[in-house]
Amino acid sequence: MDNIKWVKIYSTNQIQQPEIIKSILEDAEIPCTTIDKKDSSYIFGEIEIYVPEVNVEAAINILKEHEIA
Repeated sequence: MDNIKWVKIYSTNQIQQPEIIKSILEDAEIPCTTIDKKDSSYIFGEIEIYVPEVNVEAAINILKEHEIA
């Protein structure tokens, strides 16, 4: 079993932003996952985006190119 260390590269409270970022990263063949920490009752909190540690630099550079980071 692989021991991949996942690193948070972005968080937002906007609902649509993580899906846009996820799509951009997947197009660049960078695996990513999201963790929704929003409270469904009160609608506060954030959605976090994680990538494997080996892809952090590339992912951040891609987000900067798209003026997201």
